[in-house]
Formats: sequence, structure tokens, C-alpha cells
Amino acid sequence: MKIAFVGKGGSGKTTLSSLFIRHLTANEAPVVAVDADINQHLGAALGLDESEAAAMPAMGAHLDLIKNYLRGANPRIASAETMIKTTPPGEGSRLLRVREDNPVYDACARPVLLDDGEIRLMATGPFTESDLGVACYHSKVGAVEMCLNHLVDGPDEYVVVDMTAGSDSFASGMFTRFDMTFLVAEPTRKGVSVYRQYKEYTRDYGIALKVVGNKVQGQDDLDFLREEVGDDLLVTMGHSDWVRGMEKGRPSRFELLEADNRLALQVLQNAAEDSYAHRDWERYTRQMVHFHLKNAESWGNAKTGADLAAQVDPAFVLDERRAVPQPS
Repeated sequence: MKIAFVGKGGSGKTTLSSLFIRHLTANEAPVVAVDADINQHLGAALGLDESEAAAMPAMGAHLDLIKNYLRGANPRIASAETMIKTTPPGEGSRLLRVREDNPVYDACARPVLLDDGEIRLMATGPFTESDLGVACYHSKVGAVEMCLNHLVDGPDEYVVVDMTAGSDSFASGMFTRFDMTFLVAEPTRKGVSVYRQYKEYTRDYGIALKVVGNKVQGQDDLDFLREEVGDDLLVTMGHSDWVRGMEKGRPSRFELLEADNRLALQVLQNAAEDSYAHRDWERYTRQMVHFHLKNAESWGNAKTGADLAAQVDPAFVLDERRAVPQPS
């Protein structure tokens, strides 16, 4: 399953992402974790020290490699230079799988050892001083979108993406790339404002959206969230001494996380697993093509000098039946 964590800055989105990743690993699920936030903190939340987090390769720096690998032998894509972040796969394209080795993972992913197992971590890379005034962060996140467009994953596999804060995800079609989106919201007016934006923007796309209440300290906080988000409120997380220790760089073993919070994480996993019954690869592919055509018309054709609509393979549907390894 492909899972996104979203929310306003400071809501605890990255912390919840890291806890969910740890929980999945404790339950022996294979996980690829992706830090797609402009503030690259997921590695640290998963236990990397500053030097280890700084040494993470930036996906955006390997965009040419990603394009050339995913393009494969697709005859509709004339060159890697004509691929944009929304380019969909077709016959001949190479696909990514959670449990495999490939050149994209070799270049962009690093293993991270947690208490209960190992995950793969990928990161878009930070917004650097050289980017100021000349680059848009969405160009960096484009590498993530391209990989998600070419990913086939099964019901017992997880790709967990810590998304950029606020509603920036809607600058592309990446918000439609997930089986489940968990929106982390504090019990405040600002905390639920991003929820309202997401609810409105995703209304016509069949997005599975659930709210995780964070920093909930009592019944009044719970009542507030229920009044503001209704049935979309899935579960709440309370105060955690374990998280406080983790944020100070002194985490205990994950098995010592408070029982209530462990149960809340299991609720998240149950919701993610339930979403598999509603997975619709045809709709997923159709939405991928929809956003590709929009991007091609608005800027892609002009930038690449090619008719990017011709990249669409009308007979191609991305689904698990294509999850057969291809030559590299």
C-alpha cells in the first residue's frame, strides 16, 4: 500500500510518519519510506544522526538515472529528456517494486536499521541555498511522483511518504498516488484548516482521507476534532514520553512506546489494509494520465519541445499483474 502523511507544519506529521514506519517494521511488513517534505526530518525521526541524515542521497540529484531506468524500452518515450514528473508508464517501461534491488534504489535509497528490522529510506533532498530564487521545490518532489507512477505494490507491502506541509501537494497530481492519506491535525482552528483544504481539493478524485488527531490532551480536544472533521476522525494520539525522548535523541526501544499509542498505530495499519479492498488500478492509471495531459499542455510540451500526449499508452493499465521483474 502507498500511504501519505500530510498536515500543516508543526502538526507532528513527520513524527507520526516515523512511528507508523516503526510499527509496520515491528509487524514484519516490508517498508520503503520517502521523505518528500521541504524540511528533511524523517531520517532523524527514524534515528539517523546529523551526519547520517546529511549523507542521504537526494532523489532530485539522480533524476536522469531515474528517468533512464524507468523509460526502459518504451517506444512512446523518445528520450529521457522528454520525460516529466507525470510521465506515465507504458509497454516496455520498467516498474519499481518494494521488495527488489534496482539501480534507482542503489542510487537513491539507504538501509535504516530500526529496533525490529530494516527499511529502505529515500529523500527528495533539502532545498539548498543554490536553489533560492531559481528553483521550485516541486521540481525536487517530481522524482518521487515519477517513482510512484511506476510503482507496483502488493497488499502486504508499504511505501510511506512524509509529504510536504500544508496544501503544496496539490501543485501536481501526486496527491492521487496513494491508497490512504492520513492527515495529522492538532485540535486547533489552524490544525483543521489544512483538513478543509484537502477535503475540498480531493472531493472529485476518490481520495481515501482520514484524520489523525495529534497532541490531544483531553475530552475537550477530542470533542473539538469530532465537531470539525466528523467521521473522518480515525484515531487520536496523546502525550508521549517516548516521543519526547526520541526528539531529544534518546529514544527507548520501540516496544516501550505507550500502549494507547501502539493501539492507535494499529488502527492506522488496519485502515490502510482495509483500503486495499477499494484499490482501483484503472482509476489510478486514468488519474495519472489526466494529470500528465494537464502538465503537458500547461508547460511540459513547451519545455521539452515534444508532444507529451503521445507518451500515453491507451491500452496500458498499471497493476499488480505486471509485478514480474524485468531485465535491468
